[in-house]
Amino acid sequence: MIFAYVPTVQGLEKIQVETGTAIPPTSVWIDLLRPNRDEQLAAERLMGAEIPTRGEMGSIEASARFYEEPGALVMTTLFPIAAQTPDPEVSSVTFVISSKRLVTVRYGEPTSLSQFSRKATSTRDIAHTGPGVFVALLEIVVDRCADVMEEASANVDQMSLRVFESGISARKSALYQQAIKEQGRIGLQVSKMHDVCTGLSRMSLFLDVHSEKVSLQDKQRKLLKSFGRDVHSIKEHGDALDSRLSFLLDATIGLVNLEQNQTAKTYSVLGLIFLPPTLVASIYGMNFQSMPELSWQHGFEYALAMMGGLVLLTYLVLRLRRLL
Repeated sequence: MIFAYVPTVQGLEKIQVETGTAIPPTSVWIDLLRPNRDEQLAAERLMGAEIPTRGEMGSIEASARFYEEPGALVMTTLFPIAAQTPDPEVSSVTFVISSKRLVTVRYGEPTSLSQFSRKATSTRDIAHTGPGVFVALLEIVVDRCADVMEEASANVDQMSLRVFESGISARKSALYQQAIKEQGRIGLQVSKMHDVCTGLSRMSLFLDVHSEKVSLQDKQRKLLKSFGRDVHSIKEHGDALDSRLSFLLDATIGLVNLEQNQTAKTYSVLGLIFLPPTLVASIYGMNFQSMPELSWQHGFEYALAMMGGLVLLTYLVLRLRRLL
């Protein structure tokens, strides 16, 4: 599927180009969503540069993700997809940028691209060139990364309060289990956002080094450097958040162990309290023919009183030794 964005007095007009139809030559942004081979070739003819296939987009070598084509730069990086859901994902997006236009190739639907599409069709602030569109898009992506990381940080704060608010005074096994699952989800989210920020940082640096090839203006270069600093700060925040998650996970597991120890201690103390009366009951439960007090009229009450007294005495001793 091809979406072409053509300059108008109101901004960029979004046009869906059917397969087999020529892409408008005045397009400054060509968005390829799950393109077939014919759509990819049509974009290549307009750009004069080869566009990587889906398999090539998955390569992890730096030379396969950032390289030069005749008259264009090819850059592939990760974008967040549904990053604020219980199952965060990332997807590779390729940028083919020249001085005239930008081509994006994607097989997912990142929220940031959808947001930028709405912005591009409703504002006239975006420069109608490849670098102008790219810089405006990168601003949306960086803001999106910051929002995701801020939400993750807020979730960690809330989870910390839930875990530590009442210590181990209450039975909170279900809460601890949920907290561990939530910590794993947030950790996965932070890890994927770290990968996204790493790719954005490399892409900004690559474009800055080859700025002359795509006629990058001084203002756009300054914005790129500013975005690079923002991405670096987001990565640092993610590293700090990862450390907090590790501490919180260790603390949660420690609280789980304390609760288990508390339960084991309770059963141990109960067994210790009832051990003396059990001994009394065992003695008077023997059925030898010649036993003292065997025919005593008040023997039952005497045995019960002795057992109760031993329970109370054991309890007081444990309390004095602060074992209860």
